[in-house]
Amino acid sequence: MTGPPIDAPRPDGARPRPDPGPDGGHIMVLLVGYVLIAVLLVSVVAAGSSLYIGRKLLLSAADGAALAAADTFVLHGGSADTNPGTWLTSQGVNAAAQKYLQSNEVPASLSEVALAAGTGSPDGRTAQVSLTGVVHPMFISALVPAGIRITVTGTARAELVL
Repeated sequence: MTGPPIDAPRPDGARPRPDPGPDGGHIMVLLVGYVLIAVLLVSVVAAGSSLYIGRKLLLSAADGAALAAADTFVLHGGSADTNPGTWLTSQGVNAAAQKYLQSNEVPASLSEVALAAGTGSPDGRTAQVSLTGVVHPMFISALVPAGIRITVTGTARAELVL
């Protein structure tokens, strides 16, 4: 063996670098793996959050349409001794919900918002509005270019207070 031993101090006073051994450079691969996992986790959470927010926006629109539809009641029954009740028709609920959707702006994160099956008045006192719309989630819209269709139902009750 020629030259000074590995542990010997160098002439400039600096300490020699230790030998990394067989694991030298593997920490970079581990670091890249952890960064990829973190980016994947953030994108999944952001996509899930955007779906949740889209659902809440659609539900808010359905509740507003149901409330507007519940105001279209007609008086039903009643006499000199009894108070009249309220009566809703499915056609009236559909027309009021459609008018509400046309007069209010749909949030930009939703597309193809429309009335779904089940919109109407099942019992004559409750306005039930079902809406369907497409949500385009953040970061994964390239994986799901058509978006994710969501359906929600809002209800409101017609009540007459005398």
